[in-house]
Amino acid sequence: MKYLVMVQGTQADYEAMRGKASAHSPAWSEEELQTMFAYMGAINDDLAETGELVDGQGLAEPAQTRHVTLGGDGKAVITDGPYGETKELLAGYWVLECESLERVTEIADRVARCPQPAGAPDYPVVIRPIMDGSGDI
Repeated sequence: MKYLVMVQGTQADYEAMRGKASAHSPAWSEEELQTMFAYMGAINDDLAETGELVDGQGLAEPAQTRHVTLGGDGKAVITDGPYGETKELLAGYWVLECESLERVTEIADRVARCPQPAGAPDYPVVIRPIMDGSGDI
């Protein structure tokens, strides 16, 4: 079965990773950032080796987001980020092919243990089954 495993973040988190602290998150040092990248890289390598990794990507910061909706006149309304009213957004994801929900939960537990500076916010790692083309899970 395929699963989408998602990690969340905010614009403040991306800025903290660039060394700019806020009330939301402490500034990350270069060493802390490299430790996080190495940890996530090891997860990716392990998942590729087991054949469970279908795809995985980190996403650009929320400030580079664009929303497209329809206005009352039926024309596209385009809004560029960041969005002050939005809390956490998708920061990265994996598409995994796993034998069970228990296995993908083990992987999510490992992702949740990613090293970060003391005082940095913790977000849940979200698992969603991916429906096949017939609408079945």
